[in-house]
Amino acid sequence: MIVVAGEALIDLVVSAEGERAVPGGSPANVAVTLARLDQPVRLLARLGADGYGKQLTEHLTANRVDLGWAVRAEQPTSVALATLDATGQASYEFRLIGTADWQWTPQELPELAGTSATALHTGSLALALAPGAQVLEDLLARERRRDGLTVSIDLNLRPGIVTDRAAEQARVERQVSLAHLVKASDEDLAWLYPDRTVSDVMAGWRAAGVCCAVVTRGGDGAWLLAPDGSMHEEPAVPTTVVDTVGAGDAFTGGLLAALADLDALGDRPADRLAAVTAEQWAAVLRQAATVAALTCGRRGADPPRRAELDSLLRA
Repeated sequence: MIVVAGEALIDLVVSAEGERAVPGGSPANVAVTLARLDQPVRLLARLGADGYGKQLTEHLTANRVDLGWAVRAEQPTSVALATLDATGQASYEFRLIGTADWQWTPQELPELAGTSATALHTGSLALALAPGAQVLEDLLARERRRDGLTVSIDLNLRPGIVTDRAAEQARVERQVSLAHLVKASDEDLAWLYPDRTVSDVMAGWRAAGVCCAVVTRGGDGAWLLAPDGSMHEEPAVPTTVVDTVGAGDAFTGGLLAALADLDALGDRPADRLAAVTAEQWAAVLRQAATVAALTCGRRGADPPRRAELDSLLRA
C-alpha cells in the first residue's frame, strides 16, 4: 500500500467554456492516479466540512482511494483558481487562508510501522504551509530514520504563494534530505535555483542522500538520476494537449506505480531502488511519461486507468 499525504482541494477551472469546480490538489491527484493504476493507496488528507469537502470525498471514494486515515476537518475546503490559456497551460491562484489542508496536528497522523505501507509520498503546498508542514516533515523524518518504507517527495513549488526564494531553498534542502525519491519540474528548479543547472541540483540531492532524482521537462521529456549515478532520459510522449491540469501529478503516480510493480518500494528502500536495472528505469520513465501524456490529452486532472495505459504501452 502506498500512503499519500497532503492537500485535497477544489480547482475552479476557468476557460473559454466557462467555470467548473473539479476535485484537485497535487497529493489527491497522485492518489487517484495510483488507484486507477490498480495500486492500493490510502490518502492522508484533511477534508473540509463544506459542500466542496463532500464533493472531494465522493470523488476519491469513487476512484477507490482509501480514506480510512483521512481527517474530517471543521475548516472549509481550499480552492485553487486555475485559468487556462489558449494552449491549455494552467496558471493558478489560491484561496487558502483558514482552510482545512494546512492544520495538521501530530495526533491526527497514524503510526505507519506495522502496517502494509510500502511508501509514503507527499509534497506540494502540504510541505510548505504552516502549521501543518512541520507536522508532515516530522513524519518524513521519522519514517526515514525507521527505514521501513520508501519516502517520496514531489516539490511542485508555488512561487505565487510562497515567494521567499531563500526560505524555500532552505526548506526544500532540509526536506529533500529526508527522501529516497525526489521529483521536480524544470520550472520548479529554474525558480528555486536560477543560477544552477538541473544536473548540478540533481547531483546535490544525490550527495544529500536521495537515491533517485527525477526532473520533468514538459514537452522535452524527463531526466532520471539513478542510484548508481547514471542519467536516464525519456522523451515526452506525443499527444494533443487539451490542458496540463494534473499532468505532473499523473507522472508522479505513474512513476510510483511502476516502481511498485517492480517491488522497488518498501523496507530497505535504498537497496530496493539500487536493484532496479537500467532497462527497468527506462520502462519506469516510459510509463510515467505515458500516464502524463494521456492526462494532457483530456480536460482536467483525469488520469488513465490501467487497461488504457497497458494498451498504449503495448502499441
